[in-house]
Amino acid sequence: MADKVTASDIMKRLEEEEIEWVDLRFTDPKGKWQHLTMAAGAIDEDMLEDGFMFDGSSIGGWKAINESDMILMPDLGATYIDPFSATPMLILCCNVVEPATGELYARDPRSTATRAEAYLKETNLADTVYVGPEAEFFMFDDVRFGDDYNGSYFHLDDIELPTNTGRSYEGGNMGHRPRAKGGYFPVAPVDSAVDIRGEMVSTMLEMGLPCDKHHHEVAAAQHELGLTYGTLVETADRMQVYKYVVHQVAHAYGKTATFMPKPIAQDNGSGMHTHFSLWSDGKPLFAGNGYAGLSDTALYFIGGVIKHARALNAFTNPTTNSYKRLVPGFEAPVLLAYSSRNRSASCRIPYGTGEKSKRVEFRFPDAMANPYLAYAAILMAGLDGVQNRIHPGEAMDKNLYDLPPAELVSVPTVCGSLREALTSLSADKDFLLKGDVFSADQIDAYIELKWDEVMRWETTPSPVEFDMYYSS
Repeated sequence: MADKVTASDIMKRLEEEEIEWVDLRFTDPKGKWQHLTMAAGAIDEDMLEDGFMFDGSSIGGWKAINESDMILMPDLGATYIDPFSATPMLILCCNVVEPATGELYARDPRSTATRAEAYLKETNLADTVYVGPEAEFFMFDDVRFGDDYNGSYFHLDDIELPTNTGRSYEGGNMGHRPRAKGGYFPVAPVDSAVDIRGEMVSTMLEMGLPCDKHHHEVAAAQHELGLTYGTLVETADRMQVYKYVVHQVAHAYGKTATFMPKPIAQDNGSGMHTHFSLWSDGKPLFAGNGYAGLSDTALYFIGGVIKHARALNAFTNPTTNSYKRLVPGFEAPVLLAYSSRNRSASCRIPYGTGEKSKRVEFRFPDAMANPYLAYAAILMAGLDGVQNRIHPGEAMDKNLYDLPPAELVSVPTVCGSLREALTSLSADKDFLLKGDVFSADQIDAYIELKWDEVMRWETTPSPVEFDMYYSS
């Protein structure tokens, strides 16, 4: 285990590396990275140890104006040099602390994930959880949208889109581009973004993230970078860095990136398949003699996630757009079953020959999820399964996409809308309250925040409705 980083270590680093700025990063309930930038010369050891006061009243879902004072408490072991700053800048990942009590703020996502890891150890079921996300995204050359009193629209364009096969470009149309669902994964020049993805991965490696690959995804203009596993809070921090790097590098190349799950109706959506494994005293707890080499602990963990999946959707698939990806009948992991032989199940057991590689992969999350809340919630559901010995039933190794309707009736599904997910979370949240990992107040505030999105979506006419109904 690495030595604990101290305030003295940070101050020494600021001096030795001639760092001019310290960027205090924290995450709002919706999952967006926020920041406060301090001049390095204005910081001392006491500030690093005691935290930095800030106004939390303007963060959606947090405090009212009359109780706005809060503390950003740096995690001195979670630091990154920002490669996009014009002058040297050190990023410090922060938890949010209540100034009156000195306790972690109940509604702060990173604090929730911190409490989840602490609760895991308190259960004596395991001491470590490893999380490995696979976040997909789209890159476009041009994005325009509007939502006004008298109209709404969006328009996307990218050199890779199959709609550009007949377009006239200055210098000519080279013709090499993926067709719909044809991006997985021809070499360049069909894959036009090899160098952009390579720079994204190189940048993350430079920042200390463990990355192993990059590739084009199924849809035109869709991509994925290989971020490998780490502990829960550590991986959630890295996912925030991942999204930041993707946005910044794309921007530098004159492109724009989005983690929206379904920006294009006629092509595949973007997910964030997420791998989990529990360990104790350096030994993997998911390896055993059961199905696909799994232990009872792993099977019970799966059982807990399947039982609570519809409540989890509020965190793992937290936007109205998320459910345009999770549609039955398409290549989407909507069926709550597990399997080692196909990717149609919402829970897959990845192939691996060694005990240390044994893990479970949940395929329904998407990258609009707040990683701290999503990973913590999945862990809590899995632990509830282990504690209550919730077996997931028989594995389903057939192609679930081809099941006849009579068999499909007996297979549970994820939610079909954000409305369903929020309603499910309201009815099934006790498993999240164990160990005070989540609080009832936090969950209620999150649901209220998300209801605004549901109501805006459900009450706003769309161009699709005009196409379907205007002349009826």
